[in-house]
Amino acid sequence: MSQHANTPVRTRIAPSPTGFLHLGTARTALYSWAYARHYGGKFVLRIEDTDVARSTQDSVEQILASMKWLGLDYDEGPIYQMQRLERYHAVAEQLIAEGKAYRCYCTPAELDEMREAQRARGEKTRYDGRWRPEPGKVLPPVPAGVTPVVRFKNPLDGDVTWDDLVKGPITINNREIDDLIIVRPAAEDAPAGSLGVPTYNFAVVVDDWDMQISHVFRGDEHVNNTPWQINIFRALGAPLPAFGHVPVILGDDGQKLSKRRGAVSVTAYEEGGYLPEAMLNYLSRLGWSHGDDELFSREQLVSWFDGSHLNKSPAQWDPAKLEWVNSQYIKQADDSRLAALVAAHFAARGVQVDAANLAPMCSLFKDRCSTTVALADWLAMYFGPVSPSAEDLAAHVTDAVKPALAALADKLEALPEWSKPVIAAAIKETIGAHGLKMPQLAMPVRALVCGRVQTPSVDAVLELFEQEIVVKRLRSL
Repeated sequence: MSQHANTPVRTRIAPSPTGFLHLGTARTALYSWAYARHYGGKFVLRIEDTDVARSTQDSVEQILASMKWLGLDYDEGPIYQMQRLERYHAVAEQLIAEGKAYRCYCTPAELDEMREAQRARGEKTRYDGRWRPEPGKVLPPVPAGVTPVVRFKNPLDGDVTWDDLVKGPITINNREIDDLIIVRPAAEDAPAGSLGVPTYNFAVVVDDWDMQISHVFRGDEHVNNTPWQINIFRALGAPLPAFGHVPVILGDDGQKLSKRRGAVSVTAYEEGGYLPEAMLNYLSRLGWSHGDDELFSREQLVSWFDGSHLNKSPAQWDPAKLEWVNSQYIKQADDSRLAALVAAHFAARGVQVDAANLAPMCSLFKDRCSTTVALADWLAMYFGPVSPSAEDLAAHVTDAVKPALAALADKLEALPEWSKPVIAAAIKETIGAHGLKMPQLAMPVRALVCGRVQTPSVDAVLELFEQEIVVKRLRSL
């Protein structure tokens, strides 16, 4: 049963458009989406674009495209933080008026000097509260020409405790955190009168409050932000969402996947020939399980994902396992769907192919492929020249078999009907006439016609070629 059982379930994903949607954020989006769908709730997409210098429209479009490809449909959004600046300022002013936030006029140089002095004394670096109003305290005179930041007046003592949906009870003492900045001045080059920009920890609280978010799933790098956020929620008299901090995803080298280190965009996997349902299946298993089930549908995931069985330990990204999962979905996929995907790969390579012609080819070769790119690689022999390796030619296209290849070329050229049974009969007749076994003829035929010696049944493969191409390649000795 969901935490806050009497509260309508509302989850969100809030990516920052400073780059592509990476795998960790995609997994968090998946968990948030599945949880909302399981409980009949709402899933909200929010774009956290307050990092004006690094946010781009290209990143926004890539995030939206990634969500669409994965099938993570959202009920509300996208909602952009930069369109909500007046709301953040109104809440900040409310906190100032209530004595829960204050303006700080420290310059960057003063903050650097403060930290250096703390380091020299062996203390933890933190804001020393010099502009924090307290009863009987005399504040410094307001300096001329300094635009202040707004700081939240964090409690000085006591603990912040919450029951994390993934990690269980977590407690952090307020002495471990300081008065964080909640609004920074507008950039120097911003138009006159521009509002300052809220910091992450402030904006996310106002957003989750306004959007009535009941459950927040996010990466466990945010655990240290949560006490600040809880204190701001309480200062505002706002209801607390339930928090679930999922462990990071580790790369092959055991280090965290991130935008800056080793992560690949979701759209790169689309381009790499992975099916969205396979990616959804694999991502969901990176930190969550349902018994020993490895393969399951989107509907099963929604049915099972109730917020339990989330792992506390980091998950390891395993490309080989993802390929295996994808190969299972490719085997089950509709041939016409695969044909359209393969046709798109060919188009990207500058080869225009009618997808209708690809469906039977996909049917024949899909069991051998872990991606649709690999499937396109297999089918390339039907639409362009092949180059068998010197080793295959030397091993299989021997002087002893060349007469049989010539005879087979003549037989195939004379066939009035081009179908698998008729091709099979011509091969069988040639084998009998030249005293060969099937592999002795089939292997060189594959090498010359397909450019490789391992393929499905040779008659089934040849049937999908144009008759003239097969004859021409057999005679290319």
